[in-house]
Amino acid sequence: MIDPHHHFFAQATEFPHYGLEQLWADTDTHKVAKTVYLQCWEGYRTEGPEDMKCVGETQWVEGIAARARQQPQAAQIGAMMGTVDLRGARVREVLEAHCAASSLFRGIRQIAAWDTNKDVLFIMDGVTHPNLYAEPAFRAGFAVLSEMGLRFDAWHYHPQTPHLTDLARAFPHTPIVLDHLGTPVGIGSYAGHEEEVYQIWARDLTELAGCPNVSIKLGGLAMPWNGFNFERAALPPTSDQLVGPWARYYHHAIDQFGPARCMFESNFPVDKCAVTYAVLWNTFKKMAARYSEAEQDSLFRGTAARFYGIA
Repeated sequence: MIDPHHHFFAQATEFPHYGLEQLWADTDTHKVAKTVYLQCWEGYRTEGPEDMKCVGETQWVEGIAARARQQPQAAQIGAMMGTVDLRGARVREVLEAHCAASSLFRGIRQIAAWDTNKDVLFIMDGVTHPNLYAEPAFRAGFAVLSEMGLRFDAWHYHPQTPHLTDLARAFPHTPIVLDHLGTPVGIGSYAGHEEEVYQIWARDLTELAGCPNVSIKLGGLAMPWNGFNFERAALPPTSDQLVGPWARYYHHAIDQFGPARCMFESNFPVDKCAVTYAVLWNTFKKMAARYSEAEQDSLFRGTAARFYGIA
């Protein structure tokens, strides 16, 4: 199995510390052989040009991956996604520095999540409006990313999915993966409107699935933004309790994209606020039971391996 989405948190500010040992304690509960690290503003350089500081994260993760290789029986970091502000003036130079810093570097994530509701708003990465993907400067940087043969992880809220569809159509040869099922929002002004949100989310996801260069990560629904409120429960949920409200989201995504473009993700330790790693992957296995053995292999390993170039 491959877990295509996790983080390391060293600073222990917004989230508790989560390092290699904590990851291994989780991955050991299932047969996870490889993982993909996703940027989370850790390990940045403290000196030098501002636009190059993000390269420190790639160097930092390369060091962790080297340490992991000393324990070959444990889960290994098979790839990583850093970040770059694609609106910057030196996108190519920064991307080249990332590539030089680690052979695990596969591309970037630049978060676009934005909403007018202050309870929903994600304030990282300097996003100030709902359509980062359409900014001319962003598109110019994305063209460089595409020319270099790199990949793009996208994270935004469900009302923004049509903007990603436009981007994917403009760059049909660039591999893009949508994180966290496109984050159907259930808090703030969206609270109490789950069915309306689901219908809009499902419609726009179907349209996005028409772009053959786009894949999707199946996970992230335990985050508070989704409004399922499992993080508030007195006891952690069981897998059956998760399957109930979640299944239709997962099955719709798989039905639209096909297993060959879908990959289960943990989003740990962010989703750890509501569920244990073992229960989360048991939930995935229950929802995947309806698919063939070959399709399950895609969902749990093959799609991630192909997208991220993991042997």
